Amino acid sequence: MDVQKVTLRKMTPSEYEVATEHREAETARELGKFMPQELARERAHQGTAQFLPDGLDTAGHHLVVAENGSGEVVGNAWIDPDPRQASSGTASSAWLYDINVFAPFRRRGYGSAILAAAEELVAHEGKTSFNMNVVGDNEGAIAMYQRNGYGVSSMYLSKSVQR
Repeated sequence: MDVQKVTLRKMTPSEYEVATEHREAETARELGKFMPQELARERAHQGTAQFLPDGLDTAGHHLVVAENGSGEVVGNAWIDPDPRQASSGTASSAWLYDINVFAPFRRRGYGSAILAAAEELVAHEGKTSFNMNVVGDNEGAIAMYQRNGYGVSSMYLSKSVQR
């Protein structure tokens, strides 16, 4: 696989709208495994309202698209201060809320390229670690993060039980 490079830039309002629709749909799909679909869609929308109250212009958040060397937009990401430290105002770590490689560019190294560019961005801001949550059955994403040096720092397990 070729080593890809990307440049990050702030999303346009229309790119933000499309990214938000995609992220909320994916979130609702995951939450729908544990709750009714309508409630899952509502929770996904509430999450956006809570964490991005000013949308694209929410202070401290990086809502970016990734462009390859040909200027093609290959994906996007949402990066911000670690929510576990947000109340202190002195977050030393950043959080990857979302990363998305567009279908025509998948399995070509762009996920790792977007991740590397995001790491560079947060390091430039003085952050000393970069964290995220990954859905447990997203084996492709987990493998990509592990190839890029990420390890498990916490694990949440779940089992359905019924009478």
